[in-house]
Amino acid sequence: MATTNTYTQVYVQFVFAVKFRSNLIKPEWEDELHKFITSVVKTNNHLLVAINSCFDHIHILIAMKPHQSMADLMSVVKSKSSLFVNEKKFIKSKFRWQEGYGGFSYSKSHVDRVIKYIDNQKEHHKKISFKDEYLALLKKYEVEYNEEYVFHELLDG
Repeated sequence: MATTNTYTQVYVQFVFAVKFRSNLIKPEWEDELHKFITSVVKTNNHLLVAINSCFDHIHILIAMKPHQSMADLMSVVKSKSSLFVNEKKFIKSKFRWQEGYGGFSYSKSHVDRVIKYIDNQKEHHKKISFKDEYLALLKKYEVEYNEEYVFHELLDG
């Protein structure tokens, strides 16, 4: 639904992990996952600017429209992409994303740098773990958090 006389430009990088940060995203099918998530974002009338994943997490840069909240969009993206992976039987066990996500906003002048950062994820994670990267993002953007809860799902099951 278009909103008349509403003009926005909001870029948000979303970061979220596979449940228990398991190394389940494989190079053989990650491109299909990326294309599927791109289609979900597009169906929700947003623009996916960049997407990339490593074995245990994913980064998505979205130019968001104001008609939908970040929480609603992430709920749709995560639920539909989990269902997609499970229906395609890419893995033997049940695929699930970890609860929650990180969302970090950027100005237009930083978009090219963020795209390069997302595109370079595999090289980046040869030097830094996802946990360290995620905590660094939270600190850089001064997001209040309790480390005990950020990664508490590692203790589940």
